[in-house]
Amino acid sequence: MAPVRRLVIDVLKPHDPPLIDFTDHVTEIESVEAVTASLIELDREVQNVKLTFEGADVDFEAIEEAVENLGGAVHSIDQVSSGEHIVTDRVTFQD
Repeated sequence: MAPVRRLVIDVLKPHDPPLIDFTDHVTEIESVEAVTASLIELDREVQNVKLTFEGADVDFEAIEEAVENLGGAVHSIDQVSSGEHIVTDRVTFQD
């Protein structure tokens, strides 16, 4: 199976830990080289966050476990890039 180079997931997380601490924690996962976290929606009790992970072979199971240990839940996998390198999305007419 080809290695996963980029993984974008939608996460529902509590306000605590704050987004900076949450992102710092998931960055410590061995297979993760970098993470970008974007706040999508803020609620009274939870935050909806998009997390983009990059690495040589990103381990989804380890990410999901870390998110759950921080009180969050993975809602969906929104993008996966796998293979020898990451392919940049191009805008097409149907977009």
